[in-house]
Amino acid sequence: MVKDGIVLGKRYEVLSKIGAGGMADVYKGKDTMLNRYVAIKVLKKEYREDENFVRKFHSEAQAAAGLLNPNIVNVYDVGEDRGLYYMVMELVEGITLKEYIEKKGKLSHKEVISIAIQMCNGIGAAHAAGIVHRDIKPQNVMISRDGKVKVTDFGIAKAVTSNTISSNAMGSVHYTSPEQARGGYSDAKSDIYSIGITLYEMVTGRVPFDGESTVEVAMKHLQQEITPPSEYAPDIPYSLEQIILKCTQKNSERRYASTADLTRDLKRSMMDPDGDFVEIPPLRNADTVIITDDELDDIRSSYDDYDDDYGDDDDYGADDYDDDYGDDRYDDDDEEYDDDDYDGRKGAEEVNPRMNKVMKILMIVVALIIAFILIFAVGKAAGIFKSIGSGTTTEDSSDKDTVKVPDIVGMTEEKATKALKDKKLGIKVDSREDSEKYEEGTVSEQKTKAGTKVKKHSTVHVVVSSALIGKEIIVPDVSGMSEDEAQKKLTDEGFKPTSEFQYDDNVAEGNVISTTPAAHSKAAKDTQVKMIVSKGAQKKTVPDVRGKSEADARSEIQAAGLTVGSTSTQHDDSVAKGNVISQSVTPGKKVSAGTAVNLVLSSGSDKVSIQNFAGKDEEELLSWASQNGLNASKQKDEYSSNYEEGTIISMSPASGSVSKGSTITYVLSRGPKPSDNTNTGGNTDNGNSGSGSGSDSGQQ
Repeated sequence: MVKDGIVLGKRYEVLSKIGAGGMADVYKGKDTMLNRYVAIKVLKKEYREDENFVRKFHSEAQAAAGLLNPNIVNVYDVGEDRGLYYMVMELVEGITLKEYIEKKGKLSHKEVISIAIQMCNGIGAAHAAGIVHRDIKPQNVMISRDGKVKVTDFGIAKAVTSNTISSNAMGSVHYTSPEQARGGYSDAKSDIYSIGITLYEMVTGRVPFDGESTVEVAMKHLQQEITPPSEYAPDIPYSLEQIILKCTQKNSERRYASTADLTRDLKRSMMDPDGDFVEIPPLRNADTVIITDDELDDIRSSYDDYDDDYGDDDDYGADDYDDDYGDDRYDDDDEEYDDDDYDGRKGAEEVNPRMNKVMKILMIVVALIIAFILIFAVGKAAGIFKSIGSGTTTEDSSDKDTVKVPDIVGMTEEKATKALKDKKLGIKVDSREDSEKYEEGTVSEQKTKAGTKVKKHSTVHVVVSSALIGKEIIVPDVSGMSEDEAQKKLTDEGFKPTSEFQYDDNVAEGNVISTTPAAHSKAAKDTQVKMIVSKGAQKKTVPDVRGKSEADARSEIQAAGLTVGSTSTQHDDSVAKGNVISQSVTPGKKVSAGTAVNLVLSSGSDKVSIQNFAGKDEEELLSWASQNGLNASKQKDEYSSNYEEGTIISMSPASGSVSKGSTITYVLSRGPKPSDNTNTGGNTDNGNSGSGSGSDSGQQ
């Protein structure tokens, strides 16, 4: 053990021990150069002389040192001083996710998604840097006192060459992927499987596979399908359950391709909890791994060696922690074991016989796949795979025509009928029986359990109380109280309160909206009273209605839970008349329900194409200009021998287009000049005179 007060590397002062793991002890320290507190991981004495352990210790530092991310416990420095190998890391004061789950039992869906998104951010940064963690588990996820989530312990992480790595390191067996359990390759999708198992534990408070030995758990990862989390947590949103099931597919090709894709669905689940948007690729190969007896012996041997060398997860809780920092854990007893230390693997000289065995296995697998496809096709056509629920008909959970049955126990018959109708379900009262918990007219039992997915328009069978035969207690009115106050009040009155959460625009977040059974109704002691707790006003996403018709824009805004405020118009050359030019609230912004969105509509283009009126009457130009919202102004009058009096000689502009309200100037013809008329007239007079004289002479 390193003594308090010692300074490592002439810089890092050791203050106190805060944790211990399989390979190293962790101390709280101070960086005297930067004047900040740090965590110092020091390799244990028994491993300092072992080159393999020293190399592993350095590999962890190298794996994590380049990962600067707010959701990763950052590594600052690594060094050796007086025979002590140490690593300097970011100090996170908080607890592990494992402890947080144990403390709360089950986490709310909002918490699960929030923690998962932060985990994915950190792990995704590692993947982007070509690092696969390979030991994702709640013990390696820290939650700081300010709620930040940080991934730690890259003890068995390795850099990825090409797209995969081959290794026998498997991390903690409860969270290991099937390919790691089998000693095969591991890549980013192996981490995604481990994330899925961690999500499962957050939601249900338990791991999906457990057993008396590591090999038993490993075999379950290989050969057993995961029990859907809804069986242990009936209130889990449908989309979150599908996300977990996709993460934990045994065939890695059916999992999420990246943490970015997983994060995208997690965020969507937050907005649309019961949405059917998670797509699990169809089964193309046998999903449950098939292994031979020889391979089983190899796997059992490798896990036995692993337990002998590194211990078991059960020893984690026995680690020693300082009272002041009992919540800070940076290391666990599950560390990497090297290929050189793996006694259970086969020698290189056995490669060819093993290849023959592998080929035989592949042939068996192909035959089983073909048989499975044929059986499935025939069974589906015959309707064998349809399952029949209790009083209802159920179909595949991905069927968009299915809904989740709500919890209606404790509701009055009238309210239960409405709740089911809202879900497009019917109700049938099978019987009316005395109840020791619920008063007359209240649903005392539902045959189709809450949370079950059934086809729309199915019938839910219930039992309604005909009389309360237990000792009557009046359910107190706890609406408006905080969840804690209401829980205490109901408990003091002899009830067993539970909580369910929903958005409410009128009740502050964390306060009780109502209860089931309702306030002032009668119930018996120890009856479960469900509190409906407000999640606050639900924020609505403002749709983008720019460019859409006014009718469509109004419809979209109202469908989003918002209202249309004032409308105004303005000219716009690029937006068709009647369509939206702009909106007062930025598209995509989160606002309270009922928020008004003002619209600016296009009155069309204000441009008018010029029509040339040269040679036409002035009245035609004035009439056209008036009809098109233009002004016409006479610039001057001019004599012209080419244009009749009162017609247009020229106009400006004479072509192109102008905005409405513009003025067109024109030049008006006064006809030919007077001097031209005189000359012409003189000639005519002279001719007439000659004729006249001739006529006169003739008359004489």
